[in-house]
Amino acid sequence: MIANIARAGLLLAALAVAGCSESSVTDFVPQHANRQLSAKIMAEMKAKGMNKSSPVLARVFKEEGKLEVWKQKTNGRYDIVASYDICKMSGKLGPKFTEGDRQSPEGFYTVRPGQMNPNSSYHLAFNIGYPNAFDRANGRTGSNLMVHGACSSSGCFSMTDAQIEEIYAFARDAFKGGQTEFQVQSYPFRMTAANMARYRNDPNYQFWAMLKEGYDHFEITKSPPKVDVCEKRYVFNQIPEAGGTFNPTGACPAVTQPQALQTAYQAYKSKYDAAFASATGGDIPAPKPTIAGIKEAAIVSEWTKRRARGERVTLEPPAMAQDGSIVQTTARMGRIDSAEGRRMAALDAAAEAKKKAAEEKAQAVAAAKAAKLAAQQQVETAAVPQTAPEATEAPTQAAQVAPVEEAGAATKLKKKLLNLFGS
Repeated sequence: MIANIARAGLLLAALAVAGCSESSVTDFVPQHANRQLSAKIMAEMKAKGMNKSSPVLARVFKEEGKLEVWKQKTNGRYDIVASYDICKMSGKLGPKFTEGDRQSPEGFYTVRPGQMNPNSSYHLAFNIGYPNAFDRANGRTGSNLMVHGACSSSGCFSMTDAQIEEIYAFARDAFKGGQTEFQVQSYPFRMTAANMARYRNDPNYQFWAMLKEGYDHFEITKSPPKVDVCEKRYVFNQIPEAGGTFNPTGACPAVTQPQALQTAYQAYKSKYDAAFASATGGDIPAPKPTIAGIKEAAIVSEWTKRRARGERVTLEPPAMAQDGSIVQTTARMGRIDSAEGRRMAALDAAAEAKKKAAEEKAQAVAAAKAAKLAAQQQVETAAVPQTAPEATEAPTQAAQVAPVEEAGAATKLKKKLLNLFGS
């Protein structure tokens, strides 16, 4: 008996130890979250001097519709390892301003292990970390901005399920290799001189010029820039002097920057400035639609709230023209397919049915009143004597007959007298 109890205790202990192992933990994660990178990708990584678990970063280019995964090589610099077509993305070029504006963020974001979601309703997902310190300092709002699967988006970067499995695997392996966080750089477009020239008159241009400094630092160093925020703006690769700190809404501290980076940046910028001047003087493609600041964001946000309540709205949100007027982008109306949408549809249908019943009842009452009035008029008409016209004619006829009868009597009397007395 005692031996059996002891053996049972050893079995429970073994099960308890097994319950803490990595293999058992992953049993609670969907299998697609454990997908391994293909042999082809592994071979490409090896050829570029990358390890499976080396650090990663992601870059997003909204106008081009691309999401790139970059990975660190053994020399410390990063190189692109994969590029994906973004399956779906809502909004226009330009940053996200407020909850519900359907904009996907632009800026520099950080993803940590806790932001990875293997049990997402959208197959797999990771939260990019919006709003960051810059967004909060500038009063921008929103939440749950993801890179996810299922190809469905309202402000997120949505990929196909196969794509997100691969992207997720890159990040998962990097975290297993010791990376504590990875950077997501989200840009409106590739920040070349030609593209910056195209949007030089856009209201978002100053914001984009600020992002471009971080973009340039990465292009020069092929390493994620150190990102901080002070005076409500981004600063890159700056090191505060002793005792200094970065306050997102406060004054920027005294800083230093590696001399080699400053020199490289100035050389890079000189070439860029020449290319920019050349681009502005020639024919350039027309820019794509961009968001017209917080005012348009507020308009779209209100549309989103109405849609979420299940109200019947235009299929696409309204937009703001350059003159500040609001324009409808479509005349087609619809309602969100959700519990709220169906509830509101039922309420609207009931209200419409009630209105129609009331109209039909009013029409029936009006018809009944009209019929009753017509009947009364018929009764009154029947009660009036119809001999009046004949009475007016009788005296005339008598007047016409009387002289004839009187003339005849006189003639007869005259004849009698003549007969009696002779002619």
